[in-house]
Amino acid sequence: MFSLFSVFCDFLCVLLGVSFGSNFPPPLSAKEEKEHFLRARKGDDRSRGILIEHNLRLVVHLVRKYYAGYQSSDDLVSIGCIGLIKAIDSFDVTAGSRFATYGAKCIQNEILMYFRARKKLSQEVSINETIDIDNNGNPLTYIDIICCDDTIADDLDIKIKTGKALKYIGRDLSDREREIIVMRYGLNGAAPLPQREVAEHLGISRSYVSRIEKSALEKLRNIF
Repeated sequence: MFSLFSVFCDFLCVLLGVSFGSNFPPPLSAKEEKEHFLRARKGDDRSRGILIEHNLRLVVHLVRKYYAGYQSSDDLVSIGCIGLIKAIDSFDVTAGSRFATYGAKCIQNEILMYFRARKKLSQEVSINETIDIDNNGNPLTYIDIICCDDTIADDLDIKIKTGKALKYIGRDLSDREREIIVMRYGLNGAAPLPQREVAEHLGISRSYVSRIEKSALEKLRNIF
């Protein structure tokens, strides 16, 4: 499963023309960073790529700092890249803070999710088994990771999927389908409405609302 992450990371390096050895582009200035985030939010893939490229060093820095003794460090770098991309896609540049702190947290949580998944797939491993050693020589066990109650990675996943759903609703549904989905699920900020009230509002039958809603949801499901 996680070999796919390595393949993705290799592809990313070729695409961006960098390697995880030493050829990392320098960090962006605060002004450059903000400009590229604003452009990326408007759909500029080039600015999004620049943000990824100039923050790859952050992934490697975290892996080398906290997981230097881990055998499959390449896998951790690959997984950290996924966390980096999630962070870039969800970062709110208008909040006024720099990206590095937020990005580091997302990268670390993506790696923690990897360790949780490994624990689930390996039933014979003790939860007290040491998987790493920190800078002070203290062991890091699976139980330390499992007990982490930080849900930022899950929250980011939901936020990303919600953004995609809204995009597809606006782009791929007909006007009538979009109108019914928005009213049924309260996507306009108002309370969600039952099919009966939607039908009364639009002057059509409840069964017709049901058919259109079912068709729209199936269309969105296929797109996802």
